[in-house]
Amino acid sequence: MDSLIYLYGLIPTEEAIKQQLPSNKGFDGKGHMYTLALGKATAVVCDLDAKEYSEESIQEQINNNMEWLQEKAFHHHETVMMLSKMYTIVPLKFCTLFKNQASLENAVQTKEADLIDTFASIHGNEEWNLKIYCDDQLLKEQVSESNPAIEAKREEINQLSKGKQFFAKKKLDKLIESELEEEKNRISENIHGHLSEIALKGNIKKTWSNDVTGRKDEMTWNSVYLIPAADVENFLRQIQQYEKDMKGMGWQFEATGPWPAYHFSNFS
Repeated sequence: MDSLIYLYGLIPTEEAIKQQLPSNKGFDGKGHMYTLALGKATAVVCDLDAKEYSEESIQEQINNNMEWLQEKAFHHHETVMMLSKMYTIVPLKFCTLFKNQASLENAVQTKEADLIDTFASIHGNEEWNLKIYCDDQLLKEQVSESNPAIEAKREEINQLSKGKQFFAKKKLDKLIESELEEEKNRISENIHGHLSEIALKGNIKKTWSNDVTGRKDEMTWNSVYLIPAADVENFLRQIQQYEKDMKGMGWQFEATGPWPAYHFSNFS
């Protein structure tokens, strides 16, 4: 049987030697996961039937079989999460496949120096995600009442004739919306800057729409941080303080983790 190699992640060989891999089922639910020592990095893999898991077959399942996709994505996520609790791991994306051991070995050895640096940078550190949400209507009221530019525009409108006021108020509405976005970004950037001082690294991600979050309030900010394990408690305490201080103003904070270091490691 021709087989492909499914790669979950890469771990330091010295760690793989010290702690044995659990005997877990692989991606197909039949075979088992195993390790391949490839120099200073060890691959955590399983074998898959080359015909059943060809690129075309996988794409077909992803496009047309949501149950299959959910099951397999959950398996990959849970496996990488389990490995991250045991080892320093460079996690791979869902459905990372190699044609054979030789192609995997070549890919790993080509990037061995980068992998060693990555292992060193993520060892003993945790990835945490922060999403910030805002009640736009509540914040808009606050901005509308306290923003100097808006106040000046209102005074200017009051001096106009009734006919001109109608169109000027339309422009005022646009100004309020613009100032609202600036205020949201300013506050979020300040929070991000403060939290980045605790973290080793902080990256900004794209925000999600309400269709994705399923929430009424808007996602204003989405970021990830690589934090020394010893500093995580302080990091979370700072977020709890923001939540306490700002909840009455329509702000909510959602911190999740620790996650495998997807955003602070890379292996193409």
